[in-house]
Amino acid sequence: MTAKTRLARLLALGLILPLAACATGTSPMQLYPLQGPIADADPTLVIQATAKNTTGTSGELAFRLPEGGRCSGTWSSLTPRTVSNTKGMSLTFKKTGGEVGREIETVAGVNNGEIYAVCADGTRVQGTFVIGSGTASGTGQASDTNGNVYKLLF
Repeated sequence: MTAKTRLARLLALGLILPLAACATGTSPMQLYPLQGPIADADPTLVIQATAKNTTGTSGELAFRLPEGGRCSGTWSSLTPRTVSNTKGMSLTFKKTGGEVGREIETVAGVNNGEIYAVCADGTRVQGTFVIGSGTASGTGQASDTNGNVYKLLF
């Protein structure tokens, strides 16, 4: 590789890395085949998936199954929130007059979620997971219409 080629690759990498850093809210997800034809064929296989909008409560999901082609679908998490409204009157020197407000908070705890995807060959994948409030990590299990069972980690 010539010095000119190396420089061109470094410049390309320098342009791509800042763009990759801007892609917030996308998290990797792994499906580990536990049972079924995929686990029988290759028990070491790890299926890489991408979950988008992981800063929200639902988003797109994409991955590729062996011989099943590209799969796309949705993930969704039931994240409870509390809403409090305030009304009142204050007679202090710092806050004279009334006070009106609204505050929304995420409740801390473990929340349930689901995934559902359809693959190019018609295979359907669905599963459930648990996720901590305010995190983009969780664990669960999924299965498909071809008899495969997966451990889901992200």
